[in-house]
Amino acid sequence: MRNGITIRALGWAGLLSLSAGAAEAQAAAAVDAGNPAIAADSVVYELGPGSRLDVKTGKAGVFGFVGHNHLIESRAVHGAVVYYPREPARSHLEVTVDADSLQVLTPRDTAEQRKVGETMRSEVLKTADYPVIRLVSKEVQPKGDGFHVVGEMTLVGQTRSIPLDVVTQIGSDTLEARSTFSFEQSEFGITPYRGGPGGTVKVADRVVIDFTAVGVRAEGASLMLRSPASPTEEAVGTGRR
Repeated sequence: MRNGITIRALGWAGLLSLSAGAAEAQAAAAVDAGNPAIAADSVVYELGPGSRLDVKTGKAGVFGFVGHNHLIESRAVHGAVVYYPREPARSHLEVTVDADSLQVLTPRDTAEQRKVGETMRSEVLKTADYPVIRLVSKEVQPKGDGFHVVGEMTLVGQTRSIPLDVVTQIGSDTLEARSTFSFEQSEFGITPYRGGPGGTVKVADRVVIDFTAVGVRAEGASLMLRSPASPTEEAVGTGRR
């Protein structure tokens, strides 16, 4: 299985392409149009190396079966955080993870890893139809050492609201954010795996996600963000290609 995340975090119309010379003018136009703005008083951090997504399951985890624990990881995390130092509640993020990049790390059994990986791709995530997992913030509230975020997560073509607390370290040129949250796969229309004699082997509905985002301040480079309000979707969220 290939490495790669989609925190490539699940196009949309209203695409904003910001070049260094025209960033401020286009940001002002975005505000007038009601789209997420990247204004002069904001800092954009592009996610890159060091970002990762871990999926943890219990002995009957959603991506595993027959009593094994599984750790599943992706390191191909992409996206951006737009941070407003003076008005943190205006900040927003978009994270995408490549569903096909998720790699089974445990148990360390090649045959078991292959079996779990194939089931995960074909039956659970259906990566041929839904290659991207996406998380976009809808509400951001500062709290303690970070933020409380209400995000919209898109998985196998279904979008659901996900609350999460994010611990952040924000510098002038770098940003690091960490969060642990959980959800039930049935919330996204996924039927938990059931097999074995008479269907006696069942997987747990709930999975735990550990997410780490490492961003570097974007300067002088083209940055593309997408409006979460757009009604147009790619094959990522619809199964169309």
